Amino acid sequence: MIQRYTLPEMGNIWTDETKYSIWLEIEILACEALALLGEIPNDSAQKIRLQAKFDIAKILEIEKTTKHDVIAFLTNLEEYIGEDARYLHLGMTSSDVLDTCLAVQCKRAGEIILTDLVKLKDVLRKRAIEFKHTPCIGRSHGVHAEPMTFGLKFALWFSECQRNIERLEKAIKDVATGKISGAVGTFEHISPKVEEYVCSKLGISPALISTQIVQRDRHAFFLSTLAIIASMLEKVAFEIRHLQRTEVLEAEEYFSKGQKGSSAMPHKRNPVTAENICGQARLIRSNALAAIENNALWHERDISHSSVERIILPDSTISLDYILNKAIELIDNLIVYPENMLKNLNLTNGLIYSQKVLLALTKKGLKRQFAYELVQKSAMKTWETKQDFQQSILENQELMTYLTNDEVISLFSFDEIYKSVDYIFSRLGID
Repeated sequence: MIQRYTLPEMGNIWTDETKYSIWLEIEILACEALALLGEIPNDSAQKIRLQAKFDIAKILEIEKTTKHDVIAFLTNLEEYIGEDARYLHLGMTSSDVLDTCLAVQCKRAGEIILTDLVKLKDVLRKRAIEFKHTPCIGRSHGVHAEPMTFGLKFALWFSECQRNIERLEKAIKDVATGKISGAVGTFEHISPKVEEYVCSKLGISPALISTQIVQRDRHAFFLSTLAIIASMLEKVAFEIRHLQRTEVLEAEEYFSKGQKGSSAMPHKRNPVTAENICGQARLIRSNALAAIENNALWHERDISHSSVERIILPDSTISLDYILNKAIELIDNLIVYPENMLKNLNLTNGLIYSQKVLLALTKKGLKRQFAYELVQKSAMKTWETKQDFQQSILENQELMTYLTNDEVISLFSFDEIYKSVDYIFSRLGID
């Protein structure tokens, strides 16, 4: 059974401790690059590496006066480094630190989500194979359509999960972009080689061009991808919620010993995990819209995006990481009722075979619309009287001038749904 999810790994990415640690590394790497270029003493760069540290409480105290987080941070560093601190932040602007740090954080967060998606894909593959040939009713508009297999549902989600892996890989690459190019991106006071060195050491790419900031289309793409992933989880959860309805009950969430469904009704077993997933998917979608609106800023930069990102990036990545793990647990432990699937297949008294009768008539040479009308006449009779559809067909004298009794009887079987299932699975790479 899948272990219950714990939060710290993703949450730690967005802590002050992690943020200031990355800021410090950016400043140290910039000094190392400047030393390699001969612009500051090598000994000073080494001393900065050895002596630099920070005190979060002191930074926050200083910020009360400065009203500027990066200046507060640099002021605190000076207390530990001493005179060599004059080489910190040379030719740089605050966003060189902030945006390059954010690129590292987004990359780390994206990689955790990527790992989650691979786990989800593996669970979907396993359950697709398990129910590959388990018949169930397919529905359109919520109404019974034709038979399919329950494994095809999992296979469909598996395929979408694979696409989301590919999307996220591209989004991570896109958002993992830093900049050390100065106040308006011109490198007037700092060499582009510093940017190249810092970004290389951090495992991210330098922006090909920037203003005072890395452009926010990258972050919008990243958050939009997270929203698309969340929408896939909502799709899965939404389906499970329907399947757990008392009138359907083809599948349901695992209900653990001691779990309670209602404070009032002891009999209740509710799809609470699926509902939680659907709810958080809404939040992630709304954050993606905010990220898109962050793309348009005044001239080379304003600060209107900053306060938004301090909320939407931690919230979206933490929330998605959480519901991905809940979805993995939900699918891995999903209770499936094949006997109820068979019962539901027969609820419409055979109407689900109407297309097979239609196609049999067209093969006899009838025009499609005429054949459709003949079959629909018998189908409406079954809807209204609950008479078995096969019997309605056999009693349709006009229709039976084109088919024999044996031909009609042979049409009322769902065995043919299996003939291409192996092909579909093979095409998806599920084996």
